[in-house]
Amino acid sequence: MLAVGGPEPHLTWNLVEDVRQVLYYPFMVNAFRAGTIVAVLAGLVGWFMVLRRQSFAGHTLALVGFPGAAGAVLVGVSATYGFFVFPVAAALVIALVPRAQGGHQGRGRSEESAVTGTVQSFALACGFLFVSLYGGFLNGVNALLFGSFLGITGDQVLALLAVAVLALAVLGLIARPLLFASVDPAVAAARGVPVRVLSVAFLVLLGLAAAEVAQITGTLLVFTLLVVPAATAQALTARPAASAALTVAVGVLITWLALFVAYFSPYPIGFLLTTFAFAAYLAAGGWRRLRAAAARTPAAPAPAARTRAGAVP
Repeated sequence: MLAVGGPEPHLTWNLVEDVRQVLYYPFMVNAFRAGTIVAVLAGLVGWFMVLRRQSFAGHTLALVGFPGAAGAVLVGVSATYGFFVFPVAAALVIALVPRAQGGHQGRGRSEESAVTGTVQSFALACGFLFVSLYGGFLNGVNALLFGSFLGITGDQVLALLAVAVLALAVLGLIARPLLFASVDPAVAAARGVPVRVLSVAFLVLLGLAAAEVAQITGTLLVFTLLVVPAATAQALTARPAASAALTVAVGVLITWLALFVAYFSPYPIGFLLTTFAFAAYLAAGGWRRLRAAAARTPAAPAPAARTRAGAVP
C-alpha cells in the first residue's frame, strides 16, 4: 500500500522503525484504533454467537448493513446511520420469531432460521433497489461490500467507541445468565432465567456488533472478526473465561498484523485479515488434533511395573 504526501513505505526489519512508519499517518492511527475497538466487541459478542449456534443470524445481520448503508446514502445521510439502524431492526424482527417451548427447541431453531433467511433475501433485494434508485454510480460500493479500514475518520472512531462501550456494558450485565441460557436453555428457563428476554437482548447486541464490523471489513467479510477468532479460541480451550479472553486476543492480533503488513504490501487489508484469521483457525485445529492424539496414546509402563508383570511366580 503506497502512502501519498509522506515518506515512501519501506520495510527495514527494525520493528521500532517500521511501527513508527505505520503510525506516521493519521488514517493509519484511526485504522488501528477502529480495528482494535471492533475486534474487542466482535470477539466477545461473536464468542456467544458461536456458542449459541447463531452464526446464520450473525451472517444475515452483517449483510443487512449493505442495504442500510445504501439506503442512507440514497436519502442523503451518513452511511453510518444505515449500518446501525438496519441490522438492529433486522435483529428485532428475527427476535420476534415464536420459539417452541419444552422439548421442541429444534423446531424453534428451524423457525428462526427460516425467518432469518427471509429477512436476508429481502434485505439484499432492498440493497439492490437502493443502488438502482441512486441513479448513478454509488461511490464506495466496494467499500460497503469489502470494507475500508483506511477510510475511517476520527469521528467514526468515536462513534464506534461509544457504541462498543454501550454494547459491552450490556453484555457484561447479562453475561452470566446468557451463558447459562446458551448452554442449557431448558434448565435455565426452569430455574427462572428470562431466556426469551436474553435472546432478544443478545440479537440486538449481535446486530450492533455486526454493524460495527461491517463498517471496516465490509458486509461480506464480517465473519472474519465475528466468527473465526471465537471458533479458534473455542477449539483451544473449553473454559469460558479463558476462551473469551483468547478470542479477543486473536481478533486484536490478526487485525494489527493485517494493518501492519498491508502498509508495506499492495494486497488489500480484507484479504490479509481473512488470511491471518484462517491461518490461526487452522493452527488451532491442528493443535487440538495433536492433543487428542496424545491423549489417546497409552503411556508406557514404568520399568518396575514391567519387571513385576514379567516375573515368573
